Amino acid sequence: MFSKWQWLLSHITSTLWVRACLFALVAVIAALLGILADDFEEISLPFDVGISTVDHILDILANSMLMITTFSLSVMVTAYVAATNNVTPRATTLIRKDSTTQNVLATFIGSFLFSLVGIIALNTEMYGHNGRLTLFAFTLAVIVLIIVTIFRWIEHLSLLGRVGETANQLEKTTAEALSHYFKSPTLGANPLYNLEHIPDSATPLYPQQVGYLQHLDMQMLEACAVAFDGEIYLAAVPGTLLHQRKAMAWYTGKPDDKQITGLREAFSIDHERSFDQDPRFGLCVLTEVAQRALSPAINDPGTAIDVISRHLRLLAPWKDSVAPEQQEIQYKHLFITPLDPNNLFDDAFLPIARDGGKMLEVHIRLHKALHALAEQGSEALTQAARECSLKAMEYAEACLTLETEKQVIRAYKM
Repeated sequence: MFSKWQWLLSHITSTLWVRACLFALVAVIAALLGILADDFEEISLPFDVGISTVDHILDILANSMLMITTFSLSVMVTAYVAATNNVTPRATTLIRKDSTTQNVLATFIGSFLFSLVGIIALNTEMYGHNGRLTLFAFTLAVIVLIIVTIFRWIEHLSLLGRVGETANQLEKTTAEALSHYFKSPTLGANPLYNLEHIPDSATPLYPQQVGYLQHLDMQMLEACAVAFDGEIYLAAVPGTLLHQRKAMAWYTGKPDDKQITGLREAFSIDHERSFDQDPRFGLCVLTEVAQRALSPAINDPGTAIDVISRHLRLLAPWKDSVAPEQQEIQYKHLFITPLDPNNLFDDAFLPIARDGGKMLEVHIRLHKALHALAEQGSEALTQAARECSLKAMEYAEACLTLETEKQVIRAYKM
């Protein structure tokens, strides 16, 4: 389980500007290493590298990398717009974190700065014989790196921002969040099945802002509970919308002001939901892809059927999950409510059943997926699938026109 600072660090390092700065720093250091090479014995080679030769190559690199970087940025912005219009605005968060795009842009920016520093150092005669050879060797290495990167970029451009590729990214991210949840349904805390079980003597802890709970630092909360010899009952899980009148936790014991501040710092609240600890958000965003495809303007039932299949793949591993009461308790002073399977099923399937309207093929695939989940051998999955199927059946009965179509759907009743 990541601490708050590890979580923040992972978010910072996944941003474009950080990666670009790191590549640029390495490029500048590489260009300046040639100056240090002149302190060693002169390198003897059967050929000499003149200033004009290296300068001409670096000049070509600097001009071309500046244009390619500008072009790549425009392509990236176009992909954001395409994802917003064709997929869902919530998916742009993942596209912005796409490692291939970030590495490509960082390589181009780093190559441009490498060329710029090299040109400046050459024209100020900072390089001697060894320095020019070192710079020339680094330049050849940069050219090879650029060629490989351009080939990767060409392949990636054919997928960037497309519905299928974005859905793949959403599925992968949601699968990671669900995998963590299946292994630890209560994030390592004690299960709390009903908020009425919170002691009457417990004191509520309210947030100081309106926003979504993005991350819980369980280690920090446990340390705080141990420090004031109390227990903490978490009334909010990642993805919960909080406000100043809604308690996000209850605690027993008598913490001082500093410890209460520490409690608040363990809750990361922001304006948007995050995929990391919130598997429901991933399912909701995937469902939005299907909803947009089912809109009259697009009318693409195939994408909706594809999303239903993805939901099936994501939820099927639940059969192997650890029950909340059977998991290893890491944080003995913390209590949290595990996710309700019914909520996950409702997030994944009901909006599609509602917006599927008169499309019989969508309703059929949805009920087939629910039957498949019910047959996984998990009591929780079976019950959730059965309840979701009943609700989806009502949508189908209300939307389908022909009696024969309704009879087809009724055949899937559990």
